[in-house]
Amino acid sequence: MDLLRANLHKVRIPEPTNRIHKDECCVSFDTPRSDGGLYVDMNSFLAFGRDHVAWNFEKTENPVYLHIVQRRKPDPEEADRPLKKPTLLAIGVEGGFSEQEPEYDVTYEIVVLPEFISLPFPSVDLPEKVRLAVDKVILAESADRKQQLASWVADKKLISAHAMDLQQLDNGVIVPPNGWKCSKCDKTENLWLNLTDGMILCGRKVWDGSGGNNHAVEHYQQTKYPLAVKLGTITVDLEGAGLSNVQSNIFHLQSQLYENDISSSDVYSYPEDDSVEDPLLAQHLSHFGIDFSSLQKTEMTTAERELDHNTNFDWNIIQESGKDAEPLYGPGYTGLVNLGNSCYMASIMQVMFSTHPFISRYFEKQSLKAAFAMSQADPTLDVNMQMTKLAHGILSGKYSEPNQEGQVGIRPRMFKSVIAASHPEFSSMRQQDALDFFLHLIEKVDQANPGDHQSNPFSGFKFIVEHRVQCPSGKASYNTHSENNLSLSIPLHEATNKEQLEAFHEKKAAMDLDGKEVSSEEIVRPRVPLEACLASFSGEDEVPDFYSTALNSKTTAIKTAGLKTFPDYLVLQMRKFVMGEGWVPKKLDVYIDVPDIIDISHMRSKGVQPGEELLPEGASCGNKVEPARPVANEDIVSHLASMGFNYVRCQKAAINTSNTGVEEAMNWLLSHMDDPDIDDPISQDPTSAESTIDEASVQTLMSFGFQEDVARMALKASGGNIERATDWVFNNPEASSSVSADSSASTVKDEDTYITDGSGRYKLMAFVSHMGTSTHCGHYVAHVVKDGRWAIFNDSKVAASVDLPKDMGYLYFFQRISS
Repeated sequence: MDLLRANLHKVRIPEPTNRIHKDECCVSFDTPRSDGGLYVDMNSFLAFGRDHVAWNFEKTENPVYLHIVQRRKPDPEEADRPLKKPTLLAIGVEGGFSEQEPEYDVTYEIVVLPEFISLPFPSVDLPEKVRLAVDKVILAESADRKQQLASWVADKKLISAHAMDLQQLDNGVIVPPNGWKCSKCDKTENLWLNLTDGMILCGRKVWDGSGGNNHAVEHYQQTKYPLAVKLGTITVDLEGAGLSNVQSNIFHLQSQLYENDISSSDVYSYPEDDSVEDPLLAQHLSHFGIDFSSLQKTEMTTAERELDHNTNFDWNIIQESGKDAEPLYGPGYTGLVNLGNSCYMASIMQVMFSTHPFISRYFEKQSLKAAFAMSQADPTLDVNMQMTKLAHGILSGKYSEPNQEGQVGIRPRMFKSVIAASHPEFSSMRQQDALDFFLHLIEKVDQANPGDHQSNPFSGFKFIVEHRVQCPSGKASYNTHSENNLSLSIPLHEATNKEQLEAFHEKKAAMDLDGKEVSSEEIVRPRVPLEACLASFSGEDEVPDFYSTALNSKTTAIKTAGLKTFPDYLVLQMRKFVMGEGWVPKKLDVYIDVPDIIDISHMRSKGVQPGEELLPEGASCGNKVEPARPVANEDIVSHLASMGFNYVRCQKAAINTSNTGVEEAMNWLLSHMDDPDIDDPISQDPTSAESTIDEASVQTLMSFGFQEDVARMALKASGGNIERATDWVFNNPEASSSVSADSSASTVKDEDTYITDGSGRYKLMAFVSHMGTSTHCGHYVAHVVKDGRWAIFNDSKVAASVDLPKDMGYLYFFQRISS
């Protein structure tokens, strides 16, 4: 006790703003349930496992700790305990899915280092400051819990500001319980009831899979009546309709949490531009004679539709469901527990920590103690520390132990928190694109290893792409940039099973006439060789409206692409998501035949050849062309307007994306809906749009190696967002040539001279597959070659692959075959 009193100045009473870690060790995945329990530093409120708490004492000299130990209670009747019905699409929060964890006895004691002298708690003999501080720590929400709840709350539907005082017209409208049809067309699906005047109108063309003719949104634009409810989603049970069987499937679905909060009814607020809650919905519906007891659910809500999509045929194949797979345990076979739509992150990290650069950097050459010693004051916010922690968690085998569900696995909450910090999407609980996360991870690791290419594990993923553009004069220009992945289009016309496809389509047409459905086992999908996808990247493409400085006029040029260097690890993305008819995103239903070994030596670019003439730099005439006034492409504007957007906004979207296309304009429009000047008249000053570009963003893109003109065009096309601007440049390589003839110069940065090069022969070492209708819903699974055999990593489940779905990948990872 005297030793404790002597160190009272090291004890802090936590403030409400303090982050208190008491669920997991900062440098390992030890918890209060681990052997030795968890030690909470009563000065910094960081937590440490038994093997690591001494490191913190050595670094900080903080001696006083709250020791927390949880031991499982015996519960023989656990299997008979009824499940609570969830009312919120969330895990582990009030009203959400219960994690159905057993109960634990919790014990506390005060421990003073370095001798690990323990004092009982609670005890009246303890100093009042210690008792008060410990009580506050025990009662406080942990930092982990706060982060988790904040993520869910951010995605939860808010009560509409228009709900409580909604005006409803006494127009005598009585809505029947069925037989609905749009008041302005013949649509009988995707119908919305305006809660002010009772008009039944169809939804937007693009936002709902069943489609509509925009009559509901047009009605709002004319009347400003704010709220509408989707007919067919209203049920008697307002506490969670349609979810009675979800609990039993939660473990198998793995990605049960979606970007839309679930409720019994879909209510949309047009002025708030979001799905909302209407606490008075029953009252508002009764105004039009709608009685809940007379309604039955005839259409799925958005969340239920996604759940339905996720139980399709692809899920069983990609997850190898129903296969007698051998569970795998030990070093390198540690599963990652799904934190709620975190499968995209888990899949990428399992692949990364199967590559030599990541294993070497964060496991073999970096101990947990060394990473902690080098970390900042709060190691939970240090990227290097959390990367090392995750590496040791996955690769040590310490947490790869069997349990009733498969294996214990680890929960990478701290890793996700630090890697997704300040990112609006990755910090949420919504599903994300695995490729987007891969690129984001590269950025974070680059920032954590500035200029240190030897330590950066992504150095071996980078390569240089060279584009060659030749105009009819025979002269050419060259442009190079660095990349971390190849995005490949899928040429469906190169399918190798065209006869089977034709026969299937004939059969399907006949069955459609008979009102029959084709079973999932009968579906025939195109089979496209990976070689054809690679050829589509390096093949010739026409570049219209290319300004040739040799001809002093616009013409059509021919563009080809190749790789100037071959990386140690080659990442290929298959563009399975395209814009379909009516500009509705769709997923290509296609198989990719991927060989175990590929040779891309023929894709190496040759550079400027002897005797080849380059396009002259700059314009041949000395007169500068006056900048043209901004003019919107009418086709783009009409497409956007047909979706229900304001005409002036559509014009601005087209102009600010340089008339690049409907998709780019739509992305700009969606990201600028809240701009205060969005409805202001369009300025005729040709320099006005240019002047709004942030010069700091221009300099940032130029530091990436892009020309200034290209950087400005990209920022203009992406609404000033640097990440989207970078993607725009890479997806529009011809822009570098069409802006000016200066593209003959290299855009590879001086620091890119470290980029590795070698043989073009590669072996497949991993792939990430996606199930679902969009990269932002569904589920991701990784397959990785481990110890000479394929293993499947499905969140916390790790097993030997039985029936490898190699032809259904979204991202393929190849490792160079050393000569």
